[in-house]
Amino acid sequence: MTSARVSHADLVSASAAEVRAAIRTGSYDGHTAGLAAGKLQCNLAILPERFALDFLRFCQRNPKPCPIVGVSDTGDPSLPTLGRDIDIRTDVSKYRVFRNGTFSEEVTDIRGVWSDDLVTIALGCSFTFENALLRNGIPVRHIETGRNVPMFRSNIDLVPAGKFGGQMVVTMRPIPEHQVAQAKDISSRFPQAHGAPIAVGDPTQIGIADLSRPDWGDAVDIKPGEVPVYWACGVTPQNVLLDAALPICITHSPGHMLIADVAEDAETPILITS
Repeated sequence: MTSARVSHADLVSASAAEVRAAIRTGSYDGHTAGLAAGKLQCNLAILPERFALDFLRFCQRNPKPCPIVGVSDTGDPSLPTLGRDIDIRTDVSKYRVFRNGTFSEEVTDIRGVWSDDLVTIALGCSFTFENALLRNGIPVRHIETGRNVPMFRSNIDLVPAGKFGGQMVVTMRPIPEHQVAQAKDISSRFPQAHGAPIAVGDPTQIGIADLSRPDWGDAVDIKPGEVPVYWACGVTPQNVLLDAALPICITHSPGHMLIADVAEDAETPILITS
């Protein structure tokens, strides 16, 4: 049974477990930017075991857009190194299902498509370092305005592995010019969340024609005195998986992340048992 609906504002002060519970019961299906401050947020790639090793190789070769933070056992929907009660089939607010390289459906529950040969790979998310930016007085425009972060296709080539390759997806945040160096330094402390920016300034240098028309997420204003800053994005593996045309793969919907119980600055996985 679906519980009473709650809003993003209702969950701003909630714990990671409380946010997941609201998602699991169907009370919340919105984006997770700004929720469970201090906890690691994760992008997802769920794919058949026979493709998982090559995909892990791909992630290892492209750590900026694909920083690995967790891997499940085959067929097991739990991720015990990220949270005690995580059920990957229900605890993400929106999923995307792809079949044979084609988008099939967007759903809030994947129990109906789950199978015993699937492996979940969790990847770090830039939402993690946004909390650190805010704590240091650096504005994050999409959080200020209640929007999803703008995401763009770039012309930056990735290092291939097996069936997997393509170009990087980036996020953009307008940063006051005098705080750009500080934003670089802060984000560089979170390599599991894409680390330091990959570019600053002119979007055409990385193949973006128009910052007012993101490929995913929402456009945000760039105010006088601000500079667009670009970070590697966890939507990158979604494009890579799509191009690989696997018989089935499942990802999070852009901006709708798995929120873990571990701290955003945790350096090593911890088995959570109590």
